[in-house]
Amino acid sequence: MNNPEFKTKITQYLDQQQVKYRLLPHQSPAKTVEDAAKQRGIQTEQMVKCILLRDMSNRYALACTAGNTSVDPKKVRAILGWRRMTCAEIDKVEPITGYIIGTVTPINLKTEMPILFDKSILTQNDVTISSGSKMAGICLKRVDLENLVKPLISNIQRDPKPTM
Repeated sequence: MNNPEFKTKITQYLDQQQVKYRLLPHQSPAKTVEDAAKQRGIQTEQMVKCILLRDMSNRYALACTAGNTSVDPKKVRAILGWRRMTCAEIDKVEPITGYIIGTVTPINLKTEMPILFDKSILTQNDVTISSGSKMAGICLKRVDLENLVKPLISNIQRDPKPTM
């Protein structure tokens, strides 16, 4: 379950909550979702990709979708009933979430905010999230992640572009 040599606030939190997980070490810091999936030996759709969004009133929400899809901020805005939403500025991600870019995860956030999961996440029994380090991911049961996060679940992914 845990590796005593590798500890982050995420692994410590999961240990405290007695949630079983598997550490998926990387050989090098992942540069993309595809790179992280390859290093973890998983499919991109098993990854929970987290995007920090901000509305015009400086309210934040964390939108999460499967690693092979993208978040549609307009859908998130409609669900929350907020004004126009955009991706948060890069320099705001760590102060708001407590995680650097590329390691944001929906658990143990620094700032309380709505967390939304796209329905695509529900298709997987096992999902992976960041460990809080660019050198490892964490595999856990999707139901355990849902129980920890208590997200709003809806269709928040960007619709695929029609092909002609």
